[in-house]
Order: sequence, then structure tokens, then C-alpha cells
Amino acid sequence: MRHKGRLTEWQDDRGFGFITPTAGGERVFVHIKSFTSRHRRPIGDELVTYELKRDPKGRLQGANVTFSGDRAVRASAPGPGAKSLLFAGTFLVLMSVAVIAGKLPTFILWLYLVGSGVAFIAYAWDKSSARNNRWRTPESTLHLFGLLGGWPGALIAQKTLRHKSSKQSFQVTFWGTVALNCGGLIWLLMNPEALW
Repeated sequence: MRHKGRLTEWQDDRGFGFITPTAGGERVFVHIKSFTSRHRRPIGDELVTYELKRDPKGRLQGANVTFSGDRAVRASAPGPGAKSLLFAGTFLVLMSVAVIAGKLPTFILWLYLVGSGVAFIAYAWDKSSARNNRWRTPESTLHLFGLLGGWPGALIAQKTLRHKSSKQSFQVTFWGTVALNCGGLIWLLMNPEALW
């Protein structure tokens, strides 16, 4: 027998969440492996249909979970768009100009370029892991790459790979790391003696 419910809680980094049955009753645990579609990952607040089973400890679990129509509209920040890509590209161009003008040492530009490459690869690896149910890269690690200068590459990865671009809590923290990184760079530009 199939039941209807809403995925009211989803922890993507851990690959599980809970379904609240439409007809009422206790929440149902659901693991990523219980979803029949491997082409679409849940993000939360989606209508689903599912079968019920019990684990060895007698707890309810969802099985053969499928998405039921369109997901509910969420009040979330939109993912990065073309303006974000333009922002990342413009930032890297301005960094290059600052190095050529002698305002910044070359190693700072290299830090951003290499950091962006590493961040892009980390996002691509995490996206692949998510699709193949492998161990995920912790969000804190992805944020650390952004904070240390890899945020332009992270932003490009979010847009081109469509990864971590619609999760509001992730985006809020991500843009916080961008602001901290840019603030540190501005401080270095205003205190050039700290660089040379």
C-alpha cells in the first residue's frame, strides 16, 4: 500500500530525512537509497508517495519513495545566476589588474586561481558522490575552500554543476565566506606593508 506525505526534513549531507504523512501520524524516516529516482535528489519540502516498512528495531521507514508532482514552492534564496558568474569573472580580472599594477603580489592571484580550481574540483566530486551515494564532502570543507580564496571557482561550480545552489542555509554561509574573504583582501590592499 502506498502512502502520501511531505518530505518535511532533509539533511542532504547525511543522505536522510523524514516524511510527514498527509493522513497524519508519526514521521517516517527515509534514506536516500529509498528513492526510486537516481536522476533527482530530494531537497526538502516535496510531496512524495511511499511504502512503509519497519527496520530491525521496529521503527517506520519509507521504501520505494517517489516524487509526487512538482515540489512545493519554497521561500528560499535563488541559486547563483549569470550575475554571479559575471561577479566571479570580474573579480579575477580585477585581481589580475591589481597584480599588473603592482598593488598586489603575484602569489595572491595564484592563491585565488589555485583555490578556485581546488574548490571547483571539490564541488564536482561532491556532486558525483551525491549522485552515486558515496561519502560526501562536508559542507564545512566546501565553505573553507571558499573562505581561503576559492570562492570564485565555487561560484562557477554552483552555477555550471547546479550543486548547492538552492539550499538556502548553504548559500547564506557561502556568501558570508565571500564577504569575509573580500573584507580580508580589502584590508590587505589598505595595509600594503603587510604584503611585502
